[in-house]
Amino acid sequence: MAKKTLLVIDDERDLVELVRYNLEKEGYRVLGATDGESGVSTALREKPDLVIVDLMLPGIDGFEVCRELRRRPQTAHLPILMLTAKTAESDRVVGLELGADDYVTKPFSPRELTARVKALLRRSAGFLQPAVLVRRGELSIDSSSHEVSCGQRRVELTATEFRLLEFLAAHPGFVHSRGSLIEGALGSDITVLERTIDVHIMSLRRKLGKCGEWIETVRGFGYKFREDH
Repeated sequence: MAKKTLLVIDDERDLVELVRYNLEKEGYRVLGATDGESGVSTALREKPDLVIVDLMLPGIDGFEVCRELRRRPQTAHLPILMLTAKTAESDRVVGLELGADDYVTKPFSPRELTARVKALLRRSAGFLQPAVLVRRGELSIDSSSHEVSCGQRRVELTATEFRLLEFLAAHPGFVHSRGSLIEGALGSDITVLERTIDVHIMSLRRKLGKCGEWIETVRGFGYKFREDH
């Protein structure tokens, strides 16, 4: 089996080498970049399986890197893991809204980062589930190709957003708490704050436009996918 390729974008060279050392021990091929511009160009050229990006970068910062990678068709579905030394929740929320799938706060242990990388790669792979095509009104969800459309418009989703939508649509009318969405859609082997689910749902609705009405908020509990009447 070919090695998975990871791209680490961080202006701290020592940190890039530390991350490279630990992830290469796990069998990954690791590329490095020390600024946002070269990080984006490397991602477009090398097409890695996952990007690890620091929010605070010289030139274009990590937020702009996320935005640029999501804008390009060849990297629109690429799993992105944020690194941040900031403790403010707002920074993590903005990163998630711009398309990052998960985050790790500095300082972090190499073991934690490795676990997050493995979990995110498993999520993006879709766990080899059988192909399912779900249609609800103008909304179409194709699990085999990971494509979503609303009417004639193709909707570009991150791996995490797709997993959440796919899980909700598979259980129409059933109310899911934020905890059960973490467990069922994202997996119990990764630590995700319940607030993170709200950010992903908000981004998912915005991208779906009028088709976002299929995802309903159940106040005080969680979310459900509206039944087709």
